[in-house]
Amino acid sequence: MQLKFNKLFYLLLSLCFLNNCSNKENKVSPNIIYILADDLGYGEVGYNGQEIIKTPNIDLLATNGMVFTQHYSGAPVCAPARYSLITGKHMGHSYIRGNDEWRERGEVWDYIKAFSDPSLEGQRPIPENTVTIGKLLQKAGYATGMFGKWGLGAPETVGVPNLQGFDSFYGYNCQRQAHNLYPSHLWENETKVFLENDLISPTTKLNPEDNPMDESSYSIFTQKEYAPDKIHQKALSFIDNNRNNSFFLFYASPLPHLPLQAPIESVNTYKEIIDDQNPYLGDQGYFPNRFPKATYAAMISHLDNQIGELIEKLKEIGQYENTIIIFSSDNGPTYLGGVDFSFFNSSKPFSNGYGKTKGFLYEGGIRIPMIVSWPNKVIPGSTSNHISSFYDILPTLCDIAGTNIPNEIDGISFKNELLNSKQKTHDFLYWEFPSYNGQQAVRLSKWKGIRKNIFDGNMEIELYNLEDDILEENDLSKEYPDIIKRIEKIMLQEHETSELDRFKFKELDDV
Repeated sequence: MQLKFNKLFYLLLSLCFLNNCSNKENKVSPNIIYILADDLGYGEVGYNGQEIIKTPNIDLLATNGMVFTQHYSGAPVCAPARYSLITGKHMGHSYIRGNDEWRERGEVWDYIKAFSDPSLEGQRPIPENTVTIGKLLQKAGYATGMFGKWGLGAPETVGVPNLQGFDSFYGYNCQRQAHNLYPSHLWENETKVFLENDLISPTTKLNPEDNPMDESSYSIFTQKEYAPDKIHQKALSFIDNNRNNSFFLFYASPLPHLPLQAPIESVNTYKEIIDDQNPYLGDQGYFPNRFPKATYAAMISHLDNQIGELIEKLKEIGQYENTIIIFSSDNGPTYLGGVDFSFFNSSKPFSNGYGKTKGFLYEGGIRIPMIVSWPNKVIPGSTSNHISSFYDILPTLCDIAGTNIPNEIDGISFKNELLNSKQKTHDFLYWEFPSYNGQQAVRLSKWKGIRKNIFDGNMEIELYNLEDDILEENDLSKEYPDIIKRIEKIMLQEHETSELDRFKFKELDDV
């Protein structure tokens, strides 16, 4: 009897051992979560000095991880930044170099028509054969999910997330549709999912008879199903469903991008601490809002709460220690739609406001917060001054996942920086942006060169020493002609003629 018991005991022990080995084999590579905020300024998080908006979970992520002080977006607006992020290419080599609403289809900005006609929704699709981080990690055995705002391929095209490397998708396919955080629908994979919200165009204003000082006049703009919450729940489910698989979660939150919309309970918290007497009446193409400052702060804190819930979910399923979390923003803060960037000092320590933030290649438009948390790998509370960009994310994640890094990219892996080892550095960073009157920029060690108003024929380059002049106020181009020549050479060599006419610079001899 004792012998049979011993045999049974060892059989069960062996099965448990094999089962554990199997689970460990499935988890050889760490899980990866990349959290991308939308239009979040460098100075809008607590660990970077924000004093009004509360971001305790982001701040704790910084305490437990590595803070990058010199990390840059690939572009100063949504779509090209995301393209750079998922392809590892800078804007001189990119297919998507600006927001492209694909207007030749028809009335793409008509929110009501786009609701009933998916062919009017979404942005120009990236090519079918695009090499993306999603595809590369799929090949490495990862379950891949994209939750949030896409903007790189309209419905029913080759550019949708499911055809670009993501097994699961839920959120906004279209950036324009994301101009309502209580939308009529979202997309789950390639299926349109209707929400219990009324169809309201983002251009809707208060009725003339409404009292702009009365909070009830704005009730139509806060409906039943808040898209960031719907997206968040799907992301949590993705983590839960893949607890036994290595997974890559690209969490591209629509927060805090305009319009000013947040759940009432979140807004009420800030109404108590912010003097918000002047309503925003929606004169810049976004919904009106009775308490614009409180609402904007609430949107950022709401995102912060969701990040805390993601981390708790990882701990609940025993995967926190095996997960690398990267937090960043797609570009600098906005300057319109009721956002008071001066009140929040959104771009601190860089220059603030129109011409210096979103849409522009000055530091406030492209230098963004970034944190990397990797338990037992990254030194908690550490700071990195390594100069990096969005196009470094793809090679870094491939390096972490143990898969081959493509040759035709502009990025370099910063995995060694995370592990406190000898890190390869960029000779320079390069940007171009065929919008806002045409711009180019180069980061060359401490130097930053900017060429703007190219569409007006300007070829002069401003030069700033970022070590001494973080506000980019003192143009030193006349004092350092040799540096200007080096930057001109980089601008010439890194710019390739775009495949798309929309992104060509005739001033740079594009044909």
